[in-house]
Amino acid sequence: MGAKVNANFEALQANYLFAEVNRRVKEYQKAHPEADVIRMGIGDVTRPLAKSVVAAMVKASEEQGQAETFHGYGAEQGYEFLKDALRKYYAGFGVSLENDEIFISDGAKSDCGNILNIFSADNTVLVPDPVYPVYVDTNVMDGRNIVYMPSGEENGFLPMPDEKLEGDIIYLCSPNNPTGAVYNREQLTEWVDFANRHGSVILFDAAYECFVTGDLPHSIYEIPGAKTCAIEICSFSKKAGFTGTRCGYTVVPMDLVREETSLNAMWLRRQCTKFNGTAYIVQRGAEAVFTPEGEKETEENLEYYRGNAKVITDTLDRMGIFYTGGKNSPYIWFKCPKDMDSWEFFRELLEKAHVVGTPGAGFGACGQKFFRLTAFSTRENTIEAMRRLEEMFG
Repeated sequence: MGAKVNANFEALQANYLFAEVNRRVKEYQKAHPEADVIRMGIGDVTRPLAKSVVAAMVKASEEQGQAETFHGYGAEQGYEFLKDALRKYYAGFGVSLENDEIFISDGAKSDCGNILNIFSADNTVLVPDPVYPVYVDTNVMDGRNIVYMPSGEENGFLPMPDEKLEGDIIYLCSPNNPTGAVYNREQLTEWVDFANRHGSVILFDAAYECFVTGDLPHSIYEIPGAKTCAIEICSFSKKAGFTGTRCGYTVVPMDLVREETSLNAMWLRRQCTKFNGTAYIVQRGAEAVFTPEGEKETEENLEYYRGNAKVITDTLDRMGIFYTGGKNSPYIWFKCPKDMDSWEFFRELLEKAHVVGTPGAGFGACGQKFFRLTAFSTRENTIEAMRRLEEMFG
């Protein structure tokens, strides 16, 4: 008979969104090598790791070179020293966690896909539209039924529960990627109550919680009842610049039970079988993020990106363009000028201003007339890119 392939892959788009953006930019640069292209499309950071983080990783590297301090295989779910640091971090939001509810990984993107191993392919999945493509593609690969929750200017790109839309697994991201919109406590309470009523499980992506200010929630576990209906996935990529270092974590509460089965126990079993743990050196670096020096240094980097976001939002304010994000998020999601569709605007911006962003259509049908920029560039490039944008469309 021979090996059979997973036919669900045929339902995927030919190219992952960011790979397609990169392909088009490379083609343009090849044809126009003189163009000074500014990239503000992918959510990759530009600031270096905090000095205290680097020092911790250097020390850990040196430990690996000595028999007395060498570390081989670690626990698949992470070292206790990093779990302790995370537990204390969550306590700062008023959230109480047990170490055994925290699982260290190599990043939020991996966990967003891998967590599906503990769920049946028969589940129906609710995703927002616009949506981070990973939520959709990983479920398409498994053959799940996907239902979209439309969002737009009328609801601030924050879809709310609808009794007409049934979903066993619900994806929420706040601050949102791509729109930058942030749920408040009352809105998240509605979602938690909805999930508990229906027996659904919320997969809550908190990768950008570090940009939240004021009284907006950092974690879904700040909402009463969330521990019986939600799994939280987070990352050090944006908080501490670990995009190239790779470290994240997933919280699966002990109270989360479906069909008389502990999802915490299932995730532990999955990780012990399919994952060998995050590198000791990386976890020591992540631990250093929560030291007084690390907190000060990483906050300085976050303030730098917040400053970039303000440059972008101030420009859009002057131009009278509707947008979400930027104030509690590194993403700015705005309406394309002159009623352009997003891929048309992408081409115009690239060819006339030499600025790269991400077309909203790549995130779903509701993004057709919208565009995403990130605040992760340098200050100089952000200022120059906004000057070019305003010159073109102001």
